[in-house]
Amino acid sequence: MGNDARTPDATASVDFEQVQSTERFQELRKRHRSFVFPMAVAFLLWYFAYVLLADYAVGFMSTKVWGNINIGLILGLLQFITTFAITGWYVSYSNRRLDPIAAEIRNEIEGHEFDKDGNVVTGVAK
Repeated sequence: MGNDARTPDATASVDFEQVQSTERFQELRKRHRSFVFPMAVAFLLWYFAYVLLADYAVGFMSTKVWGNINIGLILGLLQFITTFAITGWYVSYSNRRLDPIAAEIRNEIEGHEFDKDGNVVTGVAK
């Protein structure tokens, strides 16, 4: 029942407070927060604007654009589109700006070299 094999814990001897105080970790945290917080605020404003328009501007939201398609339906569908767009933008940003620093920090902590897919390169341990 289960895997009883014991694997050495690579993080058992790591002082995480020391890692968090390093310049590289601070840079990683700054880059992450500089993307996530403004984007979260912008999306929440967009979301609440849609909800408020749907509740208090019924005449505007029910304005027909084409056939049975109205402004409320278009803005509702744009909510989904912006969710996927922000997700794609974050993945791209993370791949370019966050992952390289995170890989460096992980390499320092674990003492291994990793390939571009995150797999340990054998025979290159520190």
